[in-house]
Amino acid sequence: MIRINENYLKLKASYLFSDIAKRVTAYTQANPDKPVIRLGIGDVTEPLPQACIEAFHAGVDEMANRATFKGYGPEQGYAFLREAIAANDYAARGCPIAADEVFVSDGSKCDCGNIQEIFATEGLKLAIPDPVYPVYVDTNVMAGRTGANLDGRYAGITYLDSTPANGYVPAIPAVATDLIYLCFPNNPTGAVATKEQLAAWVAYAKANKAIILFDSAYEAYITDPTIPHSIYEIPGADEVAIEFRSFSKTAGFTGTRCAYTVVPKKLVAYDVAGNAHPVHALWNRRHTTKFNGVSYPVQKAAAAIYTEAGKAQVKEKIAYYLANAALIRKAVTDLGFSCIGGDNAPYIWINTGTDSWAFFDKLLNEAQVVCTPGAGFGKCGEGHVRISAFNSRENVEKALARIAAALKA
Repeated sequence: MIRINENYLKLKASYLFSDIAKRVTAYTQANPDKPVIRLGIGDVTEPLPQACIEAFHAGVDEMANRATFKGYGPEQGYAFLREAIAANDYAARGCPIAADEVFVSDGSKCDCGNIQEIFATEGLKLAIPDPVYPVYVDTNVMAGRTGANLDGRYAGITYLDSTPANGYVPAIPAVATDLIYLCFPNNPTGAVATKEQLAAWVAYAKANKAIILFDSAYEAYITDPTIPHSIYEIPGADEVAIEFRSFSKTAGFTGTRCAYTVVPKKLVAYDVAGNAHPVHALWNRRHTTKFNGVSYPVQKAAAAIYTEAGKAQVKEKIAYYLANAALIRKAVTDLGFSCIGGDNAPYIWINTGTDSWAFFDKLLNEAQVVCTPGAGFGKCGEGHVRISAFNSRENVEKALARIAAALKA
């Protein structure tokens, strides 16, 4: 008799964004004459930078010529992209990361979900923020590291509460943990962490022989020069941290698919006897076994963001979305709500003080605007909603006018 992995049965009935899609679909089918503006899911709307388009075309042209055709590429990524990443994203900020510590992939969501496979299932103590990107929690539930979902939280996880009281930056737990998930600039709150705050996490990880999984997919939106873009800006972090980055929100690659994960060679984890093993080698084995690499034209397009033209074009697109975010933040504040984000992140996290799904329904039904209910990100997300700056200026302005009219009615 074939059996299922029963850990999947512990998961909530469905994934947050599936729930949103169902509600929006039901509304649009019932109201075909009322166009909906989507400021919920964090998907970009502006086209790829021109430098990326030109490189993409050049890569395709190479595939059309026998002399330059590429078959299977290196699973870890082509050297030209890994070297550009190491030089521009790390060496330029004084981070001790080498090109062969970079693993190119088709998305940081995939890597954040897959990385847990190389760590123990039984006895591993998890620390995960709340609210949080659902992938961190759900993949550990699937792997069997948690108990049942009790009152909105899974047994076996140390939840790191992110609330208005702590500025949505969680405190270091009083108990020891082994695998720690951090995301800054944060999804969903838009909060950022200072060097001092990250240094405290690095010290905690060293003291507990723990590993930090640091998701910095939104680092390109940081405007405050005092805020670190990488955890490797903290001395010693390359001994305790894995970092995830994405070209999705940086350069519009949500439909093109390209990201990378950094696994430093100094990083170790332990077997049951206490012997240390390099995590780099474990991830390399997993990566080469289960992944066949990102296509050559896509990697050519990704590398183009590190050219002078590419850097300028990416900066322009980031500024466009941040200008949207500033409009949203001002409009929300003018309506009397407190919020965070929108200055160093493309998300605005709004403290509505009301049921988050009810607020979602109100905006959908009365303003035809889609946001994301905070409760879908965790228990501490209740009473909040997330609004994304990823849309056209025209749509953002139109959505804000609709929201103001609905909330003032």
